[in-house]
Amino acid sequence: MLQVYCKNTGTSRKYPEGTSLSQMLEDFEFERPYPIVSAKVNNVSQGLKFKVYQNKDIEFMDVRESSGMRVYFRSMCFLLYKAAVDLFPDSQLYMEHPISGGYFCHLRKADGTDITAEDLKLLEDAMRTLVEKDLPFHRYDVQTDRAIKEFRRYGYSDKVRLLSSSGEAYTDYYTLGDTPDYYYGKLVPSTGYLKVWGLMPYHDGILLRLPSRHNPSELVPFQDQPRTYEMFKENLRWNRIMHLNTVGDVNDAILSGQASELIQVAEALQEKKIVQIAEEIDRRYRGENPTKVVLITGPSSSGKTTFCKRLSTQLKACGLKPMSISTDDYFVNRLDTPRFPDGSFDFDNFDTVDHDLMERDIMKLISGEEVSVPEYNFVTGLREYNGKKIKLEKDCILLVEGIHALNPDLTSEIPEDSKFKIFINTLTGILLDNHNGIPTSDNRLLRRIVRDYNKGAFTARESISNWPNVCDAEEKWIYPYQETADVMFNSAYLIEFAVLKNHAEPILRSVPQNCPEYSEAHRLLKFIHYFIPVPDKEIPSTSLLREFVGGSSFQY
Repeated sequence: MLQVYCKNTGTSRKYPEGTSLSQMLEDFEFERPYPIVSAKVNNVSQGLKFKVYQNKDIEFMDVRESSGMRVYFRSMCFLLYKAAVDLFPDSQLYMEHPISGGYFCHLRKADGTDITAEDLKLLEDAMRTLVEKDLPFHRYDVQTDRAIKEFRRYGYSDKVRLLSSSGEAYTDYYTLGDTPDYYYGKLVPSTGYLKVWGLMPYHDGILLRLPSRHNPSELVPFQDQPRTYEMFKENLRWNRIMHLNTVGDVNDAILSGQASELIQVAEALQEKKIVQIAEEIDRRYRGENPTKVVLITGPSSSGKTTFCKRLSTQLKACGLKPMSISTDDYFVNRLDTPRFPDGSFDFDNFDTVDHDLMERDIMKLISGEEVSVPEYNFVTGLREYNGKKIKLEKDCILLVEGIHALNPDLTSEIPEDSKFKIFINTLTGILLDNHNGIPTSDNRLLRRIVRDYNKGAFTARESISNWPNVCDAEEKWIYPYQETADVMFNSAYLIEFAVLKNHAEPILRSVPQNCPEYSEAHRLLKFIHYFIPVPDKEIPSTSLLREFVGGSSFQY
């Protein structure tokens, strides 16, 4: 007999070896407002079919927890794919990117025709039928060569390329009925778990809608995001031109000696976009209603600071004289910082910034007055005036950078035609394979972990622990304003994960297994293992990536 400790109840029970998590779940009584979909076993995410053979700590999860939501989402992807291939034999499904409260997908039928409204209704009905049948997801753990042979037989070239470069001796894959598929994480036990979801047409594809993390009995509210969609579309277009749609494609290119070229192209694409933005700002500055202030924002670790510096360089090339201020320097004194209910500081709250003072200073600057600009001392927690004064002379333009820069309450008194708004995000364009998208937040989380560790600011465990609060703050204070931007900039780097891998792996391995953060560290380690590493020696010193891995020529 083995002993299992359930964190949900704070109690232990004994079980025979080989007892599954789903069998154990029946014995532990605790509040379950929503269905349990997965569990953490010794802080590693597992499916409910996982069998226990040694003493373990177990924590059961619903979709309100991020690992539970990932299990649910992967299972939904397989459900959608199964219904698609049953209805439309030889069709191809591409799970491309999150957007508008769901996940954007392309379904390409074998005859090349587009999905119609009737097709979408048939697809949804087929998925509902599979849910009603409560069909099991079967998992197989086999030698990787055997899995590759199986996927080659079905024509899954994307999975063949991914697994061929993985270096793993064994691989697990799943079947639903007679349909095999591969996912890099666990699934729910059966289709009957997948009750809350929706399908709707979106642009030239399908939006798979998912349950809300805050209220899993309802779908995430739909919000049209045309500008974000166009940014994704532009990124995917370039990837397809270069024949780099999946991680397997990128790995093949690296192994064939193309890493340097990929770095050069990625840098050229970003620089081209920055030049276009600078030229548009210059055009508006010299127009009938001149732009006087450029507002720059984006979520954590999107590269705002380096982007601002590179944009300043290009503005200078246009004949302008950029001057920058940051919302960070207008933080209220730490004692006046808003707090969470538990008493801890809410540093991402809009009221962390003295927005009334900042708006007055911006108004004075664009009116031609000289302004004493504060500098925030993060050691003492005080806003200080150290003699820094700025004035916008002829051909000067003001750049305002910070997470609240696009909040309309920050610049409500400034005429709209005087403002140019830029939103920076990190929208990963490649897929792991056709059915495994890469969460856009993973890119930024890895950047943040590496940067925080290298600066000695936070350990990997601390960065991971704080990340949910960061994401919640972004949903509240940053993302609601992204579609108001005049232009969006994608700071994702084509082979970024291959470069970050060398930096992130040893840092992630430092997270102890006996802490809750190990679950996320373990997941990220498994994820970046798929990438062939690329040294950062050829990354230019002006690259956005240098803000995180070190070696930047910019002063921060």
